[in-house]
Amino acid sequence: MAVNISLKQLKVFSTINHYDTLTEAAEALFLSKAAVSMALSELERQLGHSLFDRVNKRLVLNQEGLKLLPLVDELLHRVQDIELVLEDDSVLTGKLRIGASDTIGNQVAPYLLSDFRQQTGHHAQSLFISNSALICEKLVDYELDLALIEGKTLHPELISTPFSQDEMCIICSPNSPLTKLGLPTVGDLENSDWILREAGSGSREFFLRAIAPRIEQWHEAFQLNTTEALINCVSAGLGLACLSRLAATPAIQDGRVVTIELPLDMKRRFWLLVHKEKYQNPLLKTFIEFCYQWDSQHRS
Repeated sequence: MAVNISLKQLKVFSTINHYDTLTEAAEALFLSKAAVSMALSELERQLGHSLFDRVNKRLVLNQEGLKLLPLVDELLHRVQDIELVLEDDSVLTGKLRIGASDTIGNQVAPYLLSDFRQQTGHHAQSLFISNSALICEKLVDYELDLALIEGKTLHPELISTPFSQDEMCIICSPNSPLTKLGLPTVGDLENSDWILREAGSGSREFFLRAIAPRIEQWHEAFQLNTTEALINCVSAGLGLACLSRLAATPAIQDGRVVTIELPLDMKRRFWLLVHKEKYQNPLLKTFIEFCYQWDSQHRS
């Protein structure tokens, strides 16, 4: 069966997937709602499959739509490259959608992006900061082009490679009895209260993997979704916390919290993630290479 699919139909399909409703997709495409609905209906008719499930007023990608999504994503990016092929290929064009987990997003990405802009002259990047689990979810759904996270993921649709590392630390209030111990041990953490990040956070995952199994009795005093709130709770004496030394340094320097140095390996890796089906256009390839070079230069 011959099909006559247009780029407009594919763009409509991709945009609806991003916005979930015809109204929002129409606004993003500067088209009428009727035109968007007609383009989607014609695409589904030509393919012989429905691509979305209609749930209330939302359109949710179904299994057939999920099969089509990586092909459409690659095709639309290649069309973008065709439009630019006769331009100066030393000038990077297009928009880069970057996701970063909390520590990288707040402590690393601003400096990495500043250097990238200065070196390449490319300024069209967006940065979405959240916990690692949500970042991976958005990457799988093609809402992000790549991600920089603190915890390794084993998601079958994502390619994960290490690009940097940092060091975790345990912090307590300056008034904690632990500060009076000369050489604290893991045993001194028994029956302790802990302030933890939410499920899906890289720092929570590190604590549960590297610290918690070494303590027989501990209690989760609070679960918080921001690092600053976590630090303030520790400063107020509500419990201990395990977080990136990069994130804790300002509070350590101004005396709000104190580190507990234990004989443990507190290193962890940063990971660069891309969807294995994602078409890597010149901009994405350049940024990925820049991330590795940037880290190498900073380590030297």
